Amino acid sequence: MDVHIPAAVTLALKQKGVDVLTAQEDGADRLEDGPLLERASSLSRVIFSQDSDFLAEANMRQRQGVAFAGVIYGHQLAVTIGQCIRDLEMIAKVGEPEDLAGRVEFLPLC
Repeated sequence: MDVHIPAAVTLALKQKGVDVLTAQEDGADRLEDGPLLERASSLSRVIFSQDSDFLAEANMRQRQGVAFAGVIYGHQLAVTIGQCIRDLEMIAKVGEPEDLAGRVEFLPLC
């Protein structure tokens, strides 16, 4: 989870058995977007963000062909906390992290 994700999303996912690691828990909460994406990728973890600058970082890497583990993006005004929880749980439980390698997935899913 990126730094500014509401704690309610993280807590609900953990209660549902989803393996979630926040930037704060990893000690990466002071990293800029690029290094944070590199850190997530080094851990083979897809990162969820609501930061448009983070989305721009992922898009730049796609254009340059730079590998990364994957990004799930949900604009703060376009997705509710409940939708985030539902969609992130489904992605985590149905897919595999490698399914999102080098990709950006947008929330809400439908």
